[in-house]
Amino acid sequence: MSLDNAAMTVFGDSISGNCLKVKFVADLLGIAHDWVEISVLKGETRTPEFLAMNPAGQVPVVRFADNNVLSQSNAIMLHLAEGSGLIPADAFDRALMFQWLFWEQYSHEPAIAVLRFQKFYLKKSDSEIDPALTAKCVKVLALMNSHLQTREYFVGEKLSLADLALVAYTRFAHQAGLDLASHPEVRAWVRRIERDLGLEPLA
Repeated sequence: MSLDNAAMTVFGDSISGNCLKVKFVADLLGIAHDWVEISVLKGETRTPEFLAMNPAGQVPVVRFADNNVLSQSNAIMLHLAEGSGLIPADAFDRALMFQWLFWEQYSHEPAIAVLRFQKFYLKKSDSEIDPALTAKCVKVLALMNSHLQTREYFVGEKLSLADLALVAYTRFAHQAGLDLASHPEVRAWVRRIERDLGLEPLA
């Protein structure tokens, strides 16, 4: 299905990096879409109407013009970006992109996104947060910083879905109490990707 002129609706929460990943791809590729705000904090992913669309009760969800529905942020990104330069043409580079997409969901998002949510949205004090979570975040950022010491992008020499997936929560690291000044390569990369996406820099 060509997405160039297809109407699609994104059901997402603007505070969610996973949802913003979908918006990044759609905006960058000029894919027209409607955005329906779904508040996780207000329990709007648990309504019968939403669960009928996605029984997992998670955002983002995309409904296409043919009424097909797709969930899971990285699956949506891959579908929207199919045939574009955001997916490397080289088979091995493409595999590396998948490697980072899997790592983002298995190791990165469960650390930085969770700590951010607990500190910034649930307003938990440090004493209420498992110290192992912060340590996990520091380890994640250190790995990223090491990888970026010899490159500007995560895969190859240009922007790919790996960068979009990883930047979504990394650029909000300050809301998790994490200082990117300790990870200068990551901080420079975040600014680079923000420029590529036309985003206003965050703190």
